[in-house]
Amino acid sequence: MSEKFILEMRDISKSFPGVKALDGVSINVRPGSVHALMGENGAGKSTLMKCLFGIYKQDEGEVILEGKKVEFKNSKDALDNGISMIHQELHPVPHRSVMENIWLGRYPVKSIAGIKAVDHKKMYKDTHELMEELQMSIKPDTLMSKLSVSQTQAVEIAKAVSYRSKVIVMDEPTSSLTENEVAHLFKIINNLRKQGVAIIYISHKMEEILTISDEVTIMRDGKYVGTWESKELTTDLIIRKMVGRDLTNRFPTRENVPGEVVLKVQELTSSNPKSFKNVSFELKKGEILGVAGLVGAQRTEMVEALFGLRSTIGGITYLHGKPVKIKTPIDAKNHKIALLTEERRSTGIFPVLSIEDNMLVASIHNYIKRKTINSKQCVKVVKENIDVLRIKTPSHKTEIKNLSGGNQQKVIFSRWLLTDPDILILDEPTRGIDVGAKYEIYSIIAELAKKGKSIIMISSELPELLGMCDRIMVMCEGRVTGTVNSEEANQEIVMNYATQFAKQGGL
Repeated sequence: MSEKFILEMRDISKSFPGVKALDGVSINVRPGSVHALMGENGAGKSTLMKCLFGIYKQDEGEVILEGKKVEFKNSKDALDNGISMIHQELHPVPHRSVMENIWLGRYPVKSIAGIKAVDHKKMYKDTHELMEELQMSIKPDTLMSKLSVSQTQAVEIAKAVSYRSKVIVMDEPTSSLTENEVAHLFKIINNLRKQGVAIIYISHKMEEILTISDEVTIMRDGKYVGTWESKELTTDLIIRKMVGRDLTNRFPTRENVPGEVVLKVQELTSSNPKSFKNVSFELKKGEILGVAGLVGAQRTEMVEALFGLRSTIGGITYLHGKPVKIKTPIDAKNHKIALLTEERRSTGIFPVLSIEDNMLVASIHNYIKRKTINSKQCVKVVKENIDVLRIKTPSHKTEIKNLSGGNQQKVIFSRWLLTDPDILILDEPTRGIDVGAKYEIYSIIAELAKKGKSIIMISSELPELLGMCDRIMVMCEGRVTGTVNSEEANQEIVMNYATQFAKQGGL
């Protein structure tokens, strides 16, 4: 690696009403290197990168790119100067094609009878060549709405590469990728590294950081902690520097005692022939039931059907021994079932509404008397939940979009806890959340199970399922392939079940 820095951010500070998000943070990035940026949710990582990318204007400090001071007025300015960013939360234009999304704002044009028009043929050709270069098998004319989350992530990566940037910021780029897709991303990163491109890599996945990065900068509470070469670090050391203390246990002690069966599902089958079929399982009172599987296993689709978000053509659901029909989320809520969705940004939060509004939206009827909302009671309940769940926020009136991912997740947890559910379905509850916030979420889940709440927990992180669940149900290509007690399970057993049909050549 060259000793010369391609990018220097010196003493960057940024404040918002009621909070100082960045306090004199510095980061120096070398060309042809992968520089990891780590810290708990709320540490200021994304804010720092938004200052770099022209989304925010820092209050103090300076940015030096290739030895010259720069001030980007907006993200286009940053892109024009060789800096691109893959955001954690994906916002594609869903009803336009892959190629239109990649070249948005810079379509190739041609002149027809003196009139300029978009050159779709060239755009298709350029996109096809880009996909071949990155070894991605996505057709340029496919609508974005037809792609999976992982494919959408891949298109965002392709778009960033298409700018031929000198610096690419990747914010949680593997949050929705399978192991094979992560390995492919690392190939792309290594090729970019050989071309002299600098990568700023933000992730909460310790193993990834130690595998792909050359250097690691750690932040805590909006301040710079330090920078180290990756080979000097271990997972425990990173955690200690991130949270400022030893975190001896990744998972809380489980004190729940599963009791009688509260939910029984028999032969549940989707109305979509390509989705889940003949799913049967039981959930006990006070039990944490994990659901494992690879991308395409139809886990999310199955629990959304249980919650009334998807239609089915077969199967019976029993609650407390009695058959019930759940056709809408209102039916599910009336049966004391709650669902914390997989995609926090798109299906969880109302970004422009306050923490208070987001927290009370599912239980507001409890605070209405004579057609009037009891505002004092609402504020009291919200503040109590902010304190109990340790939600970091300047005020209960703060717009939820201004919170970190972990704190947003806690608000959504509070929303459903206020409905007092008997069954809580959690779809990837810790995705994109740092190790400290994860432990707090785990503690909430363990406490709920101890109080007799029944939990269904979907996760793509096998250590999480093994550490948190009483039993793990495994799905592959829409079917349940096995259920194991967590004490008897290990990653190899679960993966064997998760790839069962693939080994057999399909269904």
